[in-house]
Amino acid sequence: MRIAEISSTPDRRRDSVVEATALSQIESTIKLLERHSPVQSLQESFSSDLRRTLTQLTQLAPFPNSVKLLVWKLSYRLWNACVDLSNASSAKISEEHAKLRQVAAELLFLTVDVAGIPSPAFKAALFFYKTGLIWYDLTILDSANNCFEKATELVSNIDNSAVSDDDERKLLLDLNLARSRAAWEVSDRNLAITLLNRSKNVLFGVSRNFSALANQYLAFGKTLLAGNESSAMNDALKLMNDALELCEKGLRVVKRTEETLILKELRLKTLRFIAAAHLQSDEFESVLKCVKVLRDVGSGGDNHPSLTVLAMKAWLGLGRYGEAEKELRGMVLNKGIPEAVWVSAVESFFQASGAAGAETVKGVFLGLLERCHVSAGAAIRVVNRVIGNGLSSGEGVKVRADVVSQLVSDERVVALFNREGAAKERTTMHALLWNCATEHFRLKGYVLSAELFENSMLYVPHGIENRIIRAKGYRVLCLCYLGLLQLDRAEEYINEADKLEPNIASAFLKFKIFLQKNDHDRAIAQMRAMPTCLDFTNDFISLAAHEAVACQAFPVAIASLSQLLTFYSSGKPMPTNEVVVHRTLITILTQVPDSDADVLKHMKQAYVRLSEVGPDLFFGKCEVGRREKNWFAGNAWNFGARTGQEKKYDMSAEFFKLASQFYGAIVDGETEVEDDAMVCKSIMLFASAIIADEMHNKTTLPENEVRQTIELLGRAGKILMSSRKNDDQTAAIEPNFFFVYTWSAFNLHSRLSDMNAQQLLLVKSFATSKSCNPKHLLQIGLEASQGPRSNPEVSNFALSTCLTALLSSPSPDYQTTALVLRKLISITTVYKAGGADDDSVLEMYKQAYRIMVGLKEGEYPIEEAKWLATTAWNRAAGPVKMGQIELAKKWMCIGLELAVKVPGMQNYKTCMEDYLAGFDKKFKEQENGNDRTLTVS
Repeated sequence: MRIAEISSTPDRRRDSVVEATALSQIESTIKLLERHSPVQSLQESFSSDLRRTLTQLTQLAPFPNSVKLLVWKLSYRLWNACVDLSNASSAKISEEHAKLRQVAAELLFLTVDVAGIPSPAFKAALFFYKTGLIWYDLTILDSANNCFEKATELVSNIDNSAVSDDDERKLLLDLNLARSRAAWEVSDRNLAITLLNRSKNVLFGVSRNFSALANQYLAFGKTLLAGNESSAMNDALKLMNDALELCEKGLRVVKRTEETLILKELRLKTLRFIAAAHLQSDEFESVLKCVKVLRDVGSGGDNHPSLTVLAMKAWLGLGRYGEAEKELRGMVLNKGIPEAVWVSAVESFFQASGAAGAETVKGVFLGLLERCHVSAGAAIRVVNRVIGNGLSSGEGVKVRADVVSQLVSDERVVALFNREGAAKERTTMHALLWNCATEHFRLKGYVLSAELFENSMLYVPHGIENRIIRAKGYRVLCLCYLGLLQLDRAEEYINEADKLEPNIASAFLKFKIFLQKNDHDRAIAQMRAMPTCLDFTNDFISLAAHEAVACQAFPVAIASLSQLLTFYSSGKPMPTNEVVVHRTLITILTQVPDSDADVLKHMKQAYVRLSEVGPDLFFGKCEVGRREKNWFAGNAWNFGARTGQEKKYDMSAEFFKLASQFYGAIVDGETEVEDDAMVCKSIMLFASAIIADEMHNKTTLPENEVRQTIELLGRAGKILMSSRKNDDQTAAIEPNFFFVYTWSAFNLHSRLSDMNAQQLLLVKSFATSKSCNPKHLLQIGLEASQGPRSNPEVSNFALSTCLTALLSSPSPDYQTTALVLRKLISITTVYKAGGADDDSVLEMYKQAYRIMVGLKEGEYPIEEAKWLATTAWNRAAGPVKMGQIELAKKWMCIGLELAVKVPGMQNYKTCMEDYLAGFDKKFKEQENGNDRTLTVS
């Protein structure tokens, strides 16, 4: 024994053990598979175990021939087990099944050089080919193509001339065709056609091969033709011409009659598709040539039904309607043409000729109708074809619908559906016409829709069992005539429907008719009668309101929404949130003239419901609730402002009170600074409106209303006091509103005898606020000094504070300053008496003089300065009479000093100086009673 043989023997023994183990494992798995129930799905473990063992075997190749024979045996057992499972199960072959077939094929591929088996390569290739077909059916194209390629490799080295077995010849062609189909599926058209061309080398003069290859060329051509892409038409024609050429070649080599007939039929079929391709490319002359060849072929010619259709469409494409009509009329005489073909031809002619060919189409159609009298189902199919699946606007659609209408209203057709046993077809025809009418109705073709609906009623038998269907038909006819604004006819139909089936739909349509007629009273009465219907739902009242709004029938809309609101307290589910109904109602009322009182009434109703159910249920929660609340509050505010401008102060007060209540509602448990500010402002404007109404109507508020208003103002006052400590809230309340609050509260407190001290506190509090300005204090001071409810203490404080503020300004308003001084002097003069009081008045004159010192001429109002000078001088008369000489001199001195500052008082000043110079000499010599001072006016 050689050394090499000695060293290799142990390894070979080990390989034999591994081979035996692997083959044993494969056999065990196959046995399990052979016992597997076809009902159960294949487990993944079968293919995974076999694949793993196959991998081990592959690493041990090459094998002794005995092992190869054993592998072949196992492969065939595995394949046959798969075939048995497939035959026993009706389910589609699964991917796991394909994996098992793949393992069987690869076992053969592993030992393809086995000796003792005839044509092993072809047998292995056949396994791969059939496995590839399974992968192809599963649309796992990569695996399919891989199998086809392996099969091709196995047979590629075999000389075609040496192949004599028919099955082997068939396999060579089938492989090429399979690979070509797989390439076509992945859009590799070049490879697919190349493989077809290669297949021409393996035809072997066999008729079946010519037919198979020609069919594949034709199949690819038909696929391109079905794609309806103009760029692919040339490729489609080339493929079909190749198919035609193969048919011609096959006819030259085949000898059997049946094979010849198959190829001839395929040639005719190919020619018809070539004609169709020319038709799709608008090559109408070529179509007619193909048709001529087909009709002239053989003794009797080709009588296929499609030839007439192709010819007719080609003539239509050339615009030669006479020839097309001849082809179409020829169909009526040719009983061999299937119904679907001539109906399609009629439709094509109708679409091409349009309204111009309507009479021709009608005549042909009625001629074809005679052939449809065999059964009602045939008439249904004809009508369905003519109606089509989709509708559009245009004259053609109207003509088509007119043809259908004439057909279905024909007495012969109606009688056909009245036969015994035609109930199902009658229902189908009714549904067909109903759907067509519905589609026209959707496109607002109300005339056609009404005609078709009326015709559909011909297919509803009279009887109690069909009264609901007839009532439904009357209702849709009512809708059609509503769309045509033929309201009287619509009313007739809905009355008929109501007789057959009184329900809420009929009641609503009556309402809609009254609405269209602008008969608001009857519309409202009909709306209020709706709840009496057995099938009434609240949705119809809501819908009535929407319809009324769309028709601008505001009284009806208002009545409908008011009616709808009455259902919310019942607790039943409602179509719309209550707050939305209130909001819509108020919005509509705003568009009605002189509706402020109604708006106020419904605003109050909304607030009552808000109080009953709570803000979260009425308004809603989160942002939606806040928006609703702000809408009501904001509109109440706006109405209050507008009615106030129109001097409807009583309404304005009510609206502002509502605004404060809406703003004060707490949504989702949260309140905002802005809401408090608006509550405060609304209350203040409410109080202002009450006071303005009292002044405007010259009435007097009852004391209880005054106290209620003061109490409400107290809430605003608390917010104001809080705002003085909170800068953010202060920004939310405009300064003017602090004054409005103070003025309103001051005015109301003046009505009560026990509130004088409170008035002074209000004004002092306002004077210390940042919002206070001299003009506000002046207004309060003037208000407090006038009328029967005057308060001199408040007036004096307000005016004094106003004067201080004016003088502290960098650019004082001396016109206002003069007015304040004059008013202060008047108040002090009227409400004070005695020497001490004269001193305070004198001090005011001196203050006025100090103000004028340093001013430019005319800067202080001249008339006011003159008034100060003259009144100061004239005030000396009283003390003179009383013998108060010093006091009189003080008044005369201040009067003279003031006169010096006043332009235009030179003459007065001279007289004053002369009188004052001699006054000291005279007053001791003259008696007190006879003395007279100079008065200035």
